[in-house]
Amino acid sequence: MTTQPPLPVAMVLDAAPLGLAGSLERDGAGGGAVYLHGQVVFSWDAGDEAARRWAAVKLAQMKAAPVGEVAAAFEVTPGMVWLWGQLLAAGGIVSLVPEKKGPKKASRLSGDVIARIVELRGTGLSQQAVGDAVGVSEFSVRRALKLAAGQGAEAAQTPTGEPEPAPAPVAAELPVLPAPVARSVERAAAGVPGCAAPVFAPAARIPHAGLFLAFPALERSGLLACARETLGALPNGFYGLDTILIDAVLRALAGQARAEGATRFTPQDLGRILGLDRAPEVKTIRRKIGRLAETGKAAELIAALAAHHLHAAGPGGENLAAVLYVDGHVRAYQGTKKIGKLYSTRLKFPVPATEETWVSDAHGSPVLLVMADPGASLASELRRILPELRTIIGDSRRVLVGFDRGGWSPALFAHMAAQGFDVLTWRKGKTEDIDASLFTEVSHTDGHGETRSWPVADTLVDLPLAGSKTTGEVFQTRQITRTVPTAGGATRQIHILTTDHDLPAGEAVYRMGARWRQENQFRYARMHFDLDSHDSYTSVDDDPDRMVPNPAKATAYQRVVAAKKHFTDIAADTDAALLILHTPPPGTTGLILTNAMVNAIEAPRWEAEAALDAVEAAHKSLPARVRLGDLAPGQQVADTGTKLIHHGIRMAAYNTMMSLAREIRTNTGYKRAADEAHALIRHAFSQSGDIDPTIPGQLTITLDPLPTARATRALAELCEHLTGTETRYPGTGLILKYAIKTKAPAPGN
Repeated sequence: MTTQPPLPVAMVLDAAPLGLAGSLERDGAGGGAVYLHGQVVFSWDAGDEAARRWAAVKLAQMKAAPVGEVAAAFEVTPGMVWLWGQLLAAGGIVSLVPEKKGPKKASRLSGDVIARIVELRGTGLSQQAVGDAVGVSEFSVRRALKLAAGQGAEAAQTPTGEPEPAPAPVAAELPVLPAPVARSVERAAAGVPGCAAPVFAPAARIPHAGLFLAFPALERSGLLACARETLGALPNGFYGLDTILIDAVLRALAGQARAEGATRFTPQDLGRILGLDRAPEVKTIRRKIGRLAETGKAAELIAALAAHHLHAAGPGGENLAAVLYVDGHVRAYQGTKKIGKLYSTRLKFPVPATEETWVSDAHGSPVLLVMADPGASLASELRRILPELRTIIGDSRRVLVGFDRGGWSPALFAHMAAQGFDVLTWRKGKTEDIDASLFTEVSHTDGHGETRSWPVADTLVDLPLAGSKTTGEVFQTRQITRTVPTAGGATRQIHILTTDHDLPAGEAVYRMGARWRQENQFRYARMHFDLDSHDSYTSVDDDPDRMVPNPAKATAYQRVVAAKKHFTDIAADTDAALLILHTPPPGTTGLILTNAMVNAIEAPRWEAEAALDAVEAAHKSLPARVRLGDLAPGQQVADTGTKLIHHGIRMAAYNTMMSLAREIRTNTGYKRAADEAHALIRHAFSQSGDIDPTIPGQLTITLDPLPTARATRALAELCEHLTGTETRYPGTGLILKYAIKTKAPAPGN
């Protein structure tokens, strides 16, 4: 028996492929046919739109091809295919017949109605209240006001009874929390090249719809573009690089930055935001992030994010690379691994920890992060990151770098000035007060128009460099002095040092105080983005040949200090005893002194001096640094690759949050934006809403109203501003459109 050859996929050579076993033929006049394994299964004539839609729905239901591929073949969106399926299930094939376009009834906006609307609006009533009084919708009120203002004079003269042109056909009512679009075919083919693309279906009242507000700011952060450039693509699978990063950022904005936070969401709810049937689970997130860390390019991702951030213009068009702040951050470790201890200024005692060096811009937004060497000082870390900062900035412009007293080092100041970086820091140690006659009033106006003034003294000081006792070498810098109150009603002077001699004194004071924005960033990120969490529990052995400070040296030095104090006390007692011995009592004419008497008094001093010499010799004999392997064998360091990937995600989430809060403050009329912008945007992220992809090329997000009218108005203004950015949802051609539902006023309001 001979083997029958398989049927071809298509009987027509120019047919478009559809899935693994199908094809679509178009006849050029509007008709078409679908082949499966060479057999015609669906066909329609030109103008038979109902049959064409029915074929698309049936192909999607029988899973002959993924929904996205079916939609692309029929030149519609996946949401439209879903909507056709809902119409077919509700009313049969008759419901797939296209409705006649155009107005359905006569316009109610006659000249008298428009005049009445203008009259009521002039009394101060809201547009909704005017519409209720006249008997038209709020949209009609807005249109009538535009016509009355001269934006449609001819339309305003339309006689009563003539139909008005409809702006667009009314969309079908969205289903409430429908089942996600099935992606089983794509999950089964997860090993083929590529990953699942976002597919959206119409849905109403979906949880966390407010997270869609983050996408314009997320695009500006550059996370996705920088990740594609530095990390490449993930191995073939259902969840791609963009999906994993977007999921992580959205979870962070919703308050669950750790991978374990995925368990706090219903997978289908977060999946609708991602355009998938469900969001990735914890094990998938860990595996995908682990593979990104294995590339060894996590530090390159952070550097690319920094370059993207600094090369962009600030909120007011300012140069973001003009002022930078640098500070260290100690992240405590609570696991069971043998991790070296560091002193935590927040906890006030040494703890097993890792240290990071963060760079922020003038607004406190994180720019760059490097893992600090164990036990390294801020001064040494500053010296280490200067070349990388210069590479990221890309030119030789001078940059003002602010930091606290932990970076105090006159030699570092001289080095930074030579490398094109200006110093801004506090003076460390005791110094003489500046004469009160040198103080003058200075002021500075910040970006929000607020003016502050301070009395300061602007002088020059010479800072001795290392070895200056023999060479006399000093580094001259500028000192700006302020007088601040202390407890008890007294005052004291504090000194700001800078190598920028052209910086106005008022701005120098303001910039030094603005360094606390970086501290606020650490605090905010700990509270809302789990900055100090353990994103990975893996560790590696520390370098046993690394030279570290010898703790025995510090202990021996404390013995030297104690011995010196003891010697000083004994010497004072001895001198007092000798003075008494050499002073005869009143009324006596003679004094007898013997060597034995003097030696008895001097004996304690000699013993204290011998003890001091012994501990000093012991201190000098100890090496200042020893091998780590000899001091703490088996010590480990926490994994840094995975932590850097998560930190890059947190940086993007933080900058996204700050950007939206800034938009509320500058582009809305929210009166309490200065105090409540962050709380408002966090509330908006948790808000439910509708997804409508039925308009080709658009993805419309309509949020449910917030509890208060003022917050709803502010969010409406924000939605209007974000819509103007024309941001595309990543991985699609859909432009995001934002709106918010109006809340009907309560009775009596």
